[in-house]
Parts: sequence; C-alpha cells; structure tokens
Amino acid sequence: QVQLVGSGGGLAQPGGSLRLSCAASGRFFSINDMDWYRQAPGKQRELVAGISRDGSTKYAEFVKGRFTISRDNAKNTVYLEMNSLKPEDTAVYYCAAAVRQFFRHTYDTYWGQGTQVTVSS
Repeated sequence: QVQLVGSGGGLAQPGGSLRLSCAASGRFFSINDMDWYRQAPGKQRELVAGISRDGSTKYAEFVKGRFTISRDNAKNTVYLEMNSLKPEDTAVYYCAAAVRQFFRHTYDTYWGQGTQVTVSS
C-alpha cells in the first residue's frame, strides 16, 4: 500500500560525493519523519540522519559536516547528500518514513529496499 524506493547509490572514491534519493508512493494521509540508516557487514544498523516534516534535522556524530539531509514534501522525497566520503561509509543505506494512513491516528514505519554505497580507490 505504501512503497519507498531508494536510489543513487554506487561507487565513489575517497573524498568523493554521492546523492541518495528516496521517494514514497501509494495512498496515505501524510508523512512525518524521514530518516536514513545504514548497515555495514558485521555491524548493526545505525541511524545516519533524520528530518522532520518542518525541516528540523539530526545527524550521527560521524557524518556531521559531511552529509546533508533534506526533503521535498510536495514530492514525498527525502535526499542525502554525502560529501568527503570515507571507506568507512561503505554500507547499504536504507530510507525509512513514518507514515500516517487514511483513517488512522498513529504513524507506522516503512522501509525502502536499500541502496549500496561503496567507497574505494
């Protein structure tokens, strides 16, 4: 009923940049928070950045000053601009959204399929 499609991953050199996108589609009432998570081999999934509907943001300490999260509410899309990439940023990146469906008064979390980011020389 609600789908999140992430895109923009790929291979980048250390110090390079990538821009991830995630668009929500389907029928729903509204979207509250939108977040980016990542999971590297052998590690737990961790929050990278989040943004509320009014534009307030939060970042993990290890990406502050390098990554920027933004959103376009008219397009139901969240973005993650990644600059000064490091090999340690290599992971599968997942978007997540808190979605309020029609005739409901609570938010449910939906996840995108994940997009691979590889940082290597």
